[in-house]
Amino acid sequence: MTENTDKKENKEKNENIGSVHILNRVINDIVRIFTEQGFEVATGTEIEDERHNFDDLNVPKDHPARDMQDTFWLKDFASHLLRTHTSGVQIHFMKDNKTPFKIVAPGKVYRYEATDKTHEVQFHQLEGLVIGENINLGHLKNALNTFVKKFYGEDVETRLRPGFFPFVEPGVEVDMKKGDGEWIEMLGAGMVHPNVLENCGIDSKKYQGFAFGIGMDRVAMLKYGIDDVRKFYDGDLRLINQF
Repeated sequence: MTENTDKKENKEKNENIGSVHILNRVINDIVRIFTEQGFEVATGTEIEDERHNFDDLNVPKDHPARDMQDTFWLKDFASHLLRTHTSGVQIHFMKDNKTPFKIVAPGKVYRYEATDKTHEVQFHQLEGLVIGENINLGHLKNALNTFVKKFYGEDVETRLRPGFFPFVEPGVEVDMKKGDGEWIEMLGAGMVHPNVLENCGIDSKKYQGFAFGIGMDRVAMLKYGIDDVRKFYDGDLRLINQF
């Protein structure tokens, strides 16, 4: 066998070893955008306890999110569940680290709900958290504007609308519009609720912070024109091969 034949066969093998899944590519791109802004990456386990997933986040005991309709509770582990968001990572980080800090927490999360084109029982989320002195909504808007423009393009606008989430006050919904298109709801965010800071041992009179949550499956669908979230998980290589 000649040297040229060996090189040809090796090249063919390398061309068929696979590629990065589109979701992984999106996750990597989003994480890079925030690390370029000075954010540190924090991670945690997919099994979480009730305190870190709900209680310390100021979620009331009677909140619908705690019901079986929304949460996968683990039968053999009292008060443990498959995390419904990566906010628990933020709680652990706030308790274990000194302020100030800027973190993003990417990871897979789970919701007990019916699947359709826009909903899956598992999906990927990235949550961001900034804690320091004199932090305000202007800092939040600047961080999200930077993300949106780097991810979708310079012709994208964002706007903030009032929204409610137990762990932030005030809370906002963030919309985006590309060019002359329509406004599309993107994510939820807001200023970290003083109760959450105090639950984590942070003086809410001295420190403030903002938090946001991005559904990475959703932003991938918007960027690449994918019409059904289930396509990310059904193993059809035709989707992967497009990218």
